[in-house]
Amino acid sequence: MAAGAVRNASGSKTMADLMSRAAEQYADHVMARYKADDEWHDVGYAEAAAIVREIGLGILDLGIAAGDRVCILANTRPEWTYCDLAISSAGAVVVPIYPTNSPEECEYVIADSGAVAIVCEDAAQLAKLAAAADRLPSLRHLIVIDGAGADADVVTLEQLRERGQTHDPAELTARQDAVTLGDPFTIIYTSGTTGPPKGCVLTHGNYRAMVDMCIRGRVLEANEVIYLFLPLAHSFALLAQLLNIDLGGTIAYSSGDTTQIIAEIGETRPTYLPSVPRIFEKIHTLAQKMLPAEELELIRTVGGRIHDLESTGEPVPDELVAEFEPVAAKAEFVRNLFGGQLRKAVSGAAPIAAEILEFFWGAGVPVLEGYGMTEAATGVTVSSVDHHRFGSVGQPFPGVELRIAADGEILVKGDNVFAGYHGHAEQSFGAVVDGWLHTGDIGSVDDGGYLWITGRKKDIIITAGGKNITPANFENDMKQTRWVSQCVMHGDNRPYAVALVTLDEEEIGPWAAEQGIEDASPGALAIDPRVRALVQIEVDRINQRYARAEQVKRFAILDHDLTQESGELTPTLKVKRNVVNERHAGVFDALYGD
Repeated sequence: MAAGAVRNASGSKTMADLMSRAAEQYADHVMARYKADDEWHDVGYAEAAAIVREIGLGILDLGIAAGDRVCILANTRPEWTYCDLAISSAGAVVVPIYPTNSPEECEYVIADSGAVAIVCEDAAQLAKLAAAADRLPSLRHLIVIDGAGADADVVTLEQLRERGQTHDPAELTARQDAVTLGDPFTIIYTSGTTGPPKGCVLTHGNYRAMVDMCIRGRVLEANEVIYLFLPLAHSFALLAQLLNIDLGGTIAYSSGDTTQIIAEIGETRPTYLPSVPRIFEKIHTLAQKMLPAEELELIRTVGGRIHDLESTGEPVPDELVAEFEPVAAKAEFVRNLFGGQLRKAVSGAAPIAAEILEFFWGAGVPVLEGYGMTEAATGVTVSSVDHHRFGSVGQPFPGVELRIAADGEILVKGDNVFAGYHGHAEQSFGAVVDGWLHTGDIGSVDDGGYLWITGRKKDIIITAGGKNITPANFENDMKQTRWVSQCVMHGDNRPYAVALVTLDEEEIGPWAAEQGIEDASPGALAIDPRVRALVQIEVDRINQRYARAEQVKRFAILDHDLTQESGELTPTLKVKRNVVNERHAGVFDALYGD
């Protein structure tokens, strides 16, 4: 895409000049909102641009050249954004690392990308690099956001800014002006659900095109407030950051305390919320616990019809309003959980049950699905309040083409499609052939142009009898139940499907107390026959929805939940099937034992 062809709000040509251009246009707007000492503080665009400029000049002072790779290893916070945009303005390439990554995973990304510098959040993140220092010859500079630079080899972010103040800002301007749309902007490493992470090289043109597509698709409006808790190392959060800055909006950053996400959403009152399914599933579970089933259904069905009419500008019949009246206050309570100002929430990175989306829609909280992947600079399809079909992931972004291959694989073409994997030969997953990105996902497109995801090629289970099963269907149904946190189906080359289930400790603990179960430890509950009977009821109920060959015949309850720390979940809470299958092979084998 030629530079003159870009269509955007701030007027930026690449991501390198995004902050400086945005500051010129939105100088009096609030760019960042963060929590410190139990108070929310604001940073304006002019101030943020000055910080970015000082960091960018500091990077030049370190001798970092255009095209050099610089890692960021930190939680989502304003400094992540400042460093991201500063590195880009210096013509260098940002390589994000999830803050939950192990020392070995951090070493892999740094070594594979050939990074010359890394920005770490604090001493704990710096410590992850200590043992690997001798194995990372390219890594010359260590920068820390929080904490003193006690080690002579470590530069604090404040010191870096001070070093930048000794340089002429024109040096940085020259660097950012030299960046072209074809230059790498970021290398994002996949989360490794299907094997070792691969570095997706995404250019300035890829993300400039993606941001422009979002603007044309009206994903965000001007002056939005978004609450951001997702890791900025993930492309979903990165796009939300770039798009909101391009439009002059405010980013309210999570404090980092995951137990406070719901409370902080209420405090910051966002108009747009990017999230993963788990947050919406948790809130839905809360509603299940508080409201009788008939009231939940009334909100979902009657409230849904009301909001269907409102979204198309049609009048709402008085009798429909009267039918909804008994649960109107409870629907308002649900809206207030999201701050009461939410225009739209987007669930991405993993599937979510349509029934949950329908419930929130009926309550007046539009939670809509989109679809994408890192290799497509985040987005492929999008849903809107005016155009959505629950269960689908929406329609293609303007400028994106979709094609369904003969085997059902989704193929994607557009200016947002990536430039390939860093340092690796072409792979079967994510390969681009004749401009078409092979996504590895299976789906179909209906007569309205809506994309429906039916499975993942690598996840499809083929039983010994030759039956193809999409595990996500049963798994998502099980995760809707109050007592279940995770469900992983298994059965490839086996006579029938089985499942591994983990318990939702927040729900099963109180239930166990009500039943008089004295030992409510995870290990004890996993083998308690009363708990097993409770889960069996849910398995039997859900099995009725599927053909016999697709039903789960047996299940095991794990004595702990799947977590990022255990390596069984990605940072966006997707199950790493290869890890779960390998780690719990004995459990699965036992389910087929007799």
